[in-house]
Amino acid sequence: MAVENNNVVTLNYTLHTVEENGEKTFVEQTTSENPLTFLHGVGMMLPKFEENITGLDAGDKTSFELNAADAYGERDDKAIAQLPADMFGEMGLPPVGEVLPLQDNDGNQFRAVVVEVTPEAVVADLNHPMAGKKLNFDIEILSVRPATEEELSHGHAHGADGTEAH
Repeated sequence: MAVENNNVVTLNYTLHTVEENGEKTFVEQTTSENPLTFLHGVGMMLPKFEENITGLDAGDKTSFELNAADAYGERDDKAIAQLPADMFGEMGLPPVGEVLPLQDNDGNQFRAVVVEVTPEAVVADLNHPMAGKKLNFDIEILSVRPATEEELSHGHAHGADGTEAH
């Protein structure tokens, strides 16, 4: 069965970032014990990622690169927030490099990286950590199956075999 919308795809991947000189830097990889399983075509994955695996079957392997614009976008130098130090109260000021879980006024959750700490403020970079990066994926499709009605109504996969892990 080929990868297409409303199928549950289980795959392994290795992700590298690619520098302008072509040098690759390892980011992460899945294993057969802990693969990536997702519902294809519902917006859970980067659109160009899905486009590159559409039509593949279990056992197929592929490699592809996504430019920053097709991945997590270009870095926005204006996407910096000055958070008042007093908002950290009892927790204390976070160290540079810490990832802060934040929420906007609409309830959307996102993360920001602390880039500077002063007695008055915590300066946080709101860009996605992969913004501005070219990504290289090595993919192996492990399985493809039709999504269950429950998965389709929930909008996400319930695991490689269709049952949620508890």
